[in-house]
Amino acid sequence: MSATLTEKSAQERNKELALSMVASWNRWDLQGITKHWAPDIQHFSEDRPVSSKAMVRAMEGGLAAFPDLHLDVKSIVAEADRVCLRITVTASHGGEFLGKAPSGTKVTWYMLEELRFNDAGQVIEHHDVFNYLPMLKKLGLAPADVL
Repeated sequence: MSATLTEKSAQERNKELALSMVASWNRWDLQGITKHWAPDIQHFSEDRPVSSKAMVRAMEGGLAAFPDLHLDVKSIVAEADRVCLRITVTASHGGEFLGKAPSGTKVTWYMLEELRFNDAGQVIEHHDVFNYLPMLKKLGLAPADVL
């Protein structure tokens, strides 16, 4: 029975750490996110391996293009050593994005994050999947009638 309680405690800790990283995003504090990464973390963006350097560059680029971005966690689930988050992102287009000059347009996109933690509470594996289509349509970078 105590093994189950320990597993539940680790799951709750991991959920708290995941929410702490979201709070860091909402403060635009990338170091508040990366401090939770294990030195040998593996990142996958839409199933493609990504280095930590490339991940940080993408995060910095996102903040440059959408400097007021806000993540709203709609659900969070923990199982074993993994935490999954379903997130709605809202932001204003305040910097260049895909060659489009800043427009101030309010945009929304959606993402799923899966984080795997080690026993020390560090993220050792990170997966993300994005649905940028609503944002691309709003910015005129995708046809409005695309589903």
